[in-house]
Amino acid sequence: MSRRKTRPRPTTGPAAPSAPAVTAASPCPCGRDAAYGACCGRFHDGTAGAAPTAELLMRSRYSAFVARDEGYLLRTWAPETRPTEVDFDPSLRWTGLEIRETTDGTAFHQRGTVTFVARYVHDGEPGALHERSRFTRHDGAWVYVDGEFLA
Repeated sequence: MSRRKTRPRPTTGPAAPSAPAVTAASPCPCGRDAAYGACCGRFHDGTAGAAPTAELLMRSRYSAFVARDEGYLLRTWAPETRPTEVDFDPSLRWTGLEIRETTDGTAFHQRGTVTFVARYVHDGEPGALHERSRFTRHDGAWVYVDGEFLA
């Protein structure tokens, strides 16, 4: 999910809505049957170290988009493709993640892909982002490189 900054942030007018409340006890936004704190939250706060597979990194990055955790997203983005900041659209709310396919991306690989559908509501209208994301190892940890949008 490569949401890069594309427009300036407003400096006047009403403040952007805050990030959705995601607590350690909340269901994890990534869709796994676990609480956020025991699932993606442990990667976000660093207590579990780095995600051990490309798929778990994909799931934790999706959850970071839900929670609007810019720091985690930037830390897990490959240096050669990393933006300077993440543009969180205040009118977009992520509503679900479906992993369709993974290729490689385990402890035995240096590269991997994860194909997924991320559902959202934007300005009251439902939509979906279908992407094949590429991941690689950087200094031993999985990082997001880029993605290809699929029909």
